[in-house]
Amino acid sequence: MKYRAVFLDRDGTIIKEKHYLSDCSDIELINGAIEGLKLLKDKGFRLIIITNQSGIKRGIITIKGLERIHSRLEKILKKNGIIIDGIYFSPDLPNEKSNTRKPQTGLIEKAEKELELQIGGSYSIGDKKEDIEMGRRKGMRTILVLTGYGKKNAGKVKPDYIASNLLDAARWIEKQEGFLSVNQHKGL
Repeated sequence: MKYRAVFLDRDGTIIKEKHYLSDCSDIELINGAIEGLKLLKDKGFRLIIITNQSGIKRGIITIKGLERIHSRLEKILKKNGIIIDGIYFSPDLPNEKSNTRKPQTGLIEKAEKELELQIGGSYSIGDKKEDIEMGRRKGMRTILVLTGYGKKNAGKVKPDYIASNLLDAARWIEKQEGFLSVNQHKGL
C-alpha cells in the first residue's frame, strides 16, 4: 500500500527561521504548527520534512549537530502527539550542481522509495519559492505559508494556495480532500 504525504519545509514553516539553526535550544515552533500537523496526520497523510541545510558545507553545523536538532524537534512534536515519518536534508550549497537541494526533487524521490509514498494526491508546503517549485516539478498541489520568508516570496511564485500559517494550510487541504471525497462519491 502506498501513502499520500505532505512534504514540509522545516525553517520558516514548522519552526521559526533562525538563519542557520545550530543549537537545539533555539528551536521554536511557529504558531499553528502543532495544530496543522495534527490535522494533516488525522487526515491520514505521512508527514515528511524536506530541508536545505547548506550550513553543513559552510562549516556552521555538523551532520551530528543537525541530527541532534532533528531528534529534539521530533521529541517536541511527539510530546504533542505528532510523529514525523521522515526527515530528509540536502547539505549542498546554492551554487553547487545538486539533485537534492530544493527545488530539485531528489529528496522527494528518495522518500518516495523508502517510505512507499504515492506522489499523486500529495502536497508540498513551504515558505520559499524553492518549496513550491519542488512540489510543482513532482505534480503536487503547493502551498506557500506567509511565515518565515513567505511574505518576501509571495509575489515570486504561484502556489495553489497562500496560507497564513501551517494550520491555515492544513485546513485548506482538509477542504480540498472533502471536495474530492464528495465528488468521488458523485462519480465526477
